[in-house]
Amino acid sequence: MSIKNAPLRDKLATFPQYIIPQHRLSQMMHWLTRREWGGITHGLIRQFIRQFNVDMNEALLPNASDYASFNAFFTRALKSEARPLADSVFISPVDGEISQSGRIDAGQLLQVKGHTFDAVHLLGGDQALAAQFHHGHFCTIYLSPRDYHRIHSPITGQVRRMMYVPGRLFSVNQRTTRTVPHLFARNERLICVLETAIGTVIIILVGAIFVGSMETVWEGQITPPYRQQRDFWNYDPPIALSQGQELGRFNMGSTVILLTEENSQLPFKTDGKIKMGESLVVS
Repeated sequence: MSIKNAPLRDKLATFPQYIIPQHRLSQMMHWLTRREWGGITHGLIRQFIRQFNVDMNEALLPNASDYASFNAFFTRALKSEARPLADSVFISPVDGEISQSGRIDAGQLLQVKGHTFDAVHLLGGDQALAAQFHHGHFCTIYLSPRDYHRIHSPITGQVRRMMYVPGRLFSVNQRTTRTVPHLFARNERLICVLETAIGTVIIILVGAIFVGSMETVWEGQITPPYRQQRDFWNYDPPIALSQGQELGRFNMGSTVILLTEENSQLPFKTDGKIKMGESLVVS
């Protein structure tokens, strides 16, 4: 289904997101989720656990009362044995659901059946970088509220540069992917460029409303504050990451997009739930 032919009810439901103050609301959520309100906070966490059926047996700290704020709970660490690493060259960096994957067709990535978006725009207008993935591979993984929200390196490599691209904060779900053109190239995003044994790999953290806060292990919190211009980081020496090592986190959650070059010859799995550490490639 193309975006043009999306159901009218979906278009009407999405329309308010074009006019609401997305960044201001996300700043409010950022502030609220960091309040330490004792029993009130713990009660809200317990309600969230029940509503979204969160498996706290995996958590390093399994009790709601272990978390001083909602954000501390949302970005909770897991027990070391909860996410074993598969014997695979490329693992999933997150818990989530594969929403799309496949070949990048002449620089175009699939957003939803019948609609694509441009790799150049996704990568903040960097034509030289996008050219490396002109016929490469991509995988889009959506993180739901119940998922583990830390992001890990899918492959051993070195981060040589990083780019922040400002943008909107549309929510990311099945409805918005059907109705918002070029959704992932419009929302704000953080782009990490890794050099690996299979070539250049890109990990893109895509923000969304109430998810306008992203951070990396080496730089800390990137947003907020929100920027009007692109921001760049170059690392010399580069930042070494082992496969499975924590890379960053969503303070609240959204979407991760992975890009690999054509020569990588790694066909990504096409759909289904996946957990961090599981193989992301078709065996």
